[in-house]
Amino acid sequence: MIISPSVLAADFANLQRDVELLNGSQADYLHIDIMDGIFVPNISFGFPVCQAINKHSNKPLDFHLMIQDADPYLEDCKKAGAEIISVHYEACKHLHRTLQGIKQIGCKAGVAVNPHTSVDLLKDIISDVDVVLLMSVNPGFGGQKFIERTYAKVSETKNLIEQAGSSAIIEIDGGVNIENAPKLKEAGADMLVAGSFVFNSEDPVNTIKDLKSV
Repeated sequence: MIISPSVLAADFANLQRDVELLNGSQADYLHIDIMDGIFVPNISFGFPVCQAINKHSNKPLDFHLMIQDADPYLEDCKKAGAEIISVHYEACKHLHRTLQGIKQIGCKAGVAVNPHTSVDLLKDIISDVDVVLLMSVNPGFGGQKFIERTYAKVSETKNLIEQAGSSAIIEIDGGVNIENAPKLKEAGADMLVAGSFVFNSEDPVNTIKDLKSV
């Protein structure tokens, strides 16, 4: 299982400490949530903070853009260390163009979908994406309860990927913990984002290890 702890749940007053803690863990990526207060009802942090995270991280960064217009910021993500850039289906007027733009700057292209969005809407672009990011909570805030319908949605996405002959992986973001992680894996998930569950645990490094081995 690929693990991408969400920095949104870190201690912002001790960000370097928490990034270095993740450096010593089995985490594969650091998940970076960018929010604009328009597409989602919250604002997270901007690119100066992302660059600071990248400076201290020895892990690649997994950017999740919860913003209304992602296109002007793709290069900034790349410069800040992004290996994956995921944009929302619901926010992109010209999704195919945006995905191609991500690939043109040398990053993996991801498409994120909110809980109410059917994965059937991805059938025309599934061959163009590297990652399908399924939101298992409503985007904007950490610490929310996992939506149980997600398991079926993972299976539906897996079928869509296989039917298209795509090599896309399935990433899950929201409410992930050690109880639902095995079920998500069984349904077909490849990558888990965990924020509060990691950083609120007594031993975040060991928590990541447990998630990694589900």
